[in-house]
Parts: sequence; structure tokens; C-alpha cells
Amino acid sequence: MRLKHCHNFHDFRLLAKKRLPSPIFNYIDGGADDETTYRRNTGAFEQCDLIPNVLTGVKDIDLSVTVMGQKLDLPVYCSPTALQRLFHHTGERATAAAAEKYGTMFGVSSLGTVSMEEIAKQISTPQVYQFYYHKDRGLNSAMMQRAKESGIEVMMLTVDSITGGNRERDLRTGFSIPFRLTLEGLLQFAIKPMWGINYLTHERFRLPQLEEHVDMDGSSTSIGDYFTNMLDPSMHWDDVEQMVKEWDGQFCLKGIMSVEDAKHAVDIGCTGIIISNHGGRQLDGSRSSFDQLAEIVDAVGDKIDVVFDGGIQRGTHVLKALSLGAKAVGIGRMYLYALAAAGQPGVERALGLMKDELIRDMKLMGCKNIGQLSPKNLRFR
Repeated sequence: MRLKHCHNFHDFRLLAKKRLPSPIFNYIDGGADDETTYRRNTGAFEQCDLIPNVLTGVKDIDLSVTVMGQKLDLPVYCSPTALQRLFHHTGERATAAAAEKYGTMFGVSSLGTVSMEEIAKQISTPQVYQFYYHKDRGLNSAMMQRAKESGIEVMMLTVDSITGGNRERDLRTGFSIPFRLTLEGLLQFAIKPMWGINYLTHERFRLPQLEEHVDMDGSSTSIGDYFTNMLDPSMHWDDVEQMVKEWDGQFCLKGIMSVEDAKHAVDIGCTGIIISNHGGRQLDGSRSSFDQLAEIVDAVGDKIDVVFDGGIQRGTHVLKALSLGAKAVGIGRMYLYALAAAGQPGVERALGLMKDELIRDMKLMGCKNIGQLSPKNLRFR
């Protein structure tokens, strides 16, 4: 299989599986525990049907949206994801450039492998910085100040990861950063030599947002230790309210799943929330993002920008989320598989196919712009 043969999410996944060593592929591909929530994230869309209208005159389609003050050409953006240069040596540089080509937002992670400053210089499209809440309050302030100085438009605090999820695929292969692979895991790297050649012949793997705080040489702090030891499980609404005031700009919480928490986010001055269960990678058995979307929008959608994240594989999934009131939709695995498959051309193809699907599906729905989508377009079985 080659990139030109990739026509959907599943094709990109297969090509990524072919090119990545198994431990790295399974890091992207896996969820927590029995992966029930991971599967339900996509399966939930199947319980919802689109109701199209015809003869509405849909020659020209406008896919643009405004979310958290950012004007996007697409209602789909690239959610921040960790460790991208493990999947392809171009990493975040490729993803950011592809996002810019399609005029949409790009998220850089605290666990990103290219610095936020470099990305900010590289792209003109809006940039989101995703970060975690640390026990060291000074570190939190320093990271926000660094983001402000680099021109970050939107601050995104992940609130569902005060401890790491139980990702059993990683336990079986020994995947961690730094690598502590099992014998089986090592053998999987050996049978994919091109990945190793690219890894060794390009710049040293780094976590520039955190390299002053996480030791990549393996002598002390690993990624697992970072979640266990550096993040603050006592984080409370009062702490986040202080950060919102300190940032004094577009500030969203990623990982909101309940109406009560959505209302709290409004009360402390957030400008956005992202309905997300971390791709099914944290609390297995939690409800799917799509199943929670309508009641959260009904509760706070007129007070705060509600963004959707979780299980998106098709343009029709995006339209269903937008019809329920999401202002924009984030994708993660969809572009990561494409990145792993072919670098920047892969991410561009994934976003291009998504744009084509959205234009075609909007025409078939009888809608000229995103604002015309509404719950009237939907029926739940």
C-alpha cells in the first residue's frame, strides 16, 4: 500500500501499521484497559442519522468557523498530541505545515518534540498550546509566560490526566520514553529497520517544552514518572481560575465530560471547553464524547465555545457533532496515522480528504454553511 491508495482513516491506519515498529504503532492505536470507551467514541455516531434537505441551491460551500476567537477555514483542527517525531522524523513541523495549508488550527503539546517557538515562526495559522498542571506553581506560570511570548493564541489545559491511564498494550511491549522495551518489543523494532535509520540519522529526540524538567537520558525522570510525580492530582477549580486570570486571553479546558464541569468552566471565565475523554486513553468505561455533546451544549452552548474531540473518522461524524452545536471538531489519531504513513504529504492528504468529504456531505445535506447545521438535521435511533 502507498499513500495514493489511502482513501480513509482505516487506510492511513493500515499504512502506519506497516511502517511503524509495533510498540510505537500500538502507543497511537491503543486505549485504556479493555478499550471500551475507545471503541464507543466512534461507535456512538452510528446511533445518529443525518436527515438531508434537497433543492436548496448548494453550489458554493463555506466551511469556515470561528472558535475561541480564531477564524478557521475548516471546522476541523489538529488536536495537540505528544511525541510526534517518534511517528515520523518530521513530527510537529509536518503537522503544523499541513494545518496551515488548510487554514486550520494546530495544537502543540507540552510533550511535543518541536518547540512552540519554532512552530510559531513556521506557521501563520492559529496555534493552541496544551499543557498540564504541575505541582510546581512557578513552573505553570513560567510555561504560560513562555507561551505568551511565543505568540500562542489559545491556552488549553488538559484536566483529565492528573494520572496516566492504564494502557496495557504499552505494558506488554515495554513502550516508554526513554525506551525500556521488552524482548518482544525490541524484536518489533528490528523488523522495521527504516524507522530506526530515520530515528538515528535525524536530530536527537527532544521534548523542548519540558527538557529542563524531564531527563530524556533515562537516568531519572521518564514520561511515566512525569505524570506520576510532577503533575498535581490536587488541582482544583480555584487553581484553574487563577490560571485563567493570569493568562488573560482565550483559555479552554480539555477533558470536560459533565454538565456540572462545563458550568464550572463558564463560572471561572474560560472561553472554551473541549468535550473529550482523551481518545479513550484514560478512564475506560467513561461515556463517549458524542453521547455527552447535546446535553453540554444545551447547558452552556450560549455562554462558552463548546469544541468536540473523540472518535472522528469521517466527514459525516464532523457534521453530526457540528449539528449538535459543537463550534469545531478536533482530530488526533486520524492525522497521526497519516503522519506516520508519509510525513507532511500524509497529513495533507488526510486533511484534504476530510475537506472533500465535508464539501460533498454539506451539499448532500442541503447546507451552504456550517451555521445552517442544527439538531433538526439529526435523528437518534
